[in-house]
Amino acid sequence: MKSWPLAAVLAGVVLGLAAVTGCSAPTRNAGPLAATPIATAPGGCPSAASPPMPKDFPANLPVPDGAVVTSMERRSGERLVVAMVVRSGFDRTLAFLQKRLPEAGYTLREGEVEEDDAESNFSSTTFDGRWTLRKMPDCGGGVYLTYLTAPAA
Repeated sequence: MKSWPLAAVLAGVVLGLAAVTGCSAPTRNAGPLAATPIATAPGGCPSAASPPMPKDFPANLPVPDGAVVTSMERRSGERLVVAMVVRSGFDRTLAFLQKRLPEAGYTLREGEVEEDDAESNFSSTTFDGRWTLRKMPDCGGGVYLTYLTAPAA
């Protein structure tokens, strides 16, 4: 039986763990917004302060009070994706989106609501986008809210 040097065995273990835990190269086209996700408590609830919204996030696009931004990403076509956690519960956050976006000048279309998630496209004279909402069962009233926005075509 052949004996492997300890350094070779440890290198193999480290490389194997990196593959299992999903370490990968940074996302292409992410630009300067490719921020490290904020700290979370068990269950995915944010445990750190929210970073500020990017400057090109539509200023009049309503965001629920207390939302904690968890990630931001730039995509091709000047698209911006901002994900956040809102702790006001699914029904209240859904009602907020359905009421406040039209009040801010956004038209909602092609949406659907299911038991644990909801989504809708929206548009205004300056921006097009889509929001998605998904329950977080392990985060006491928490829901994931994601906005994808782009300049209107």
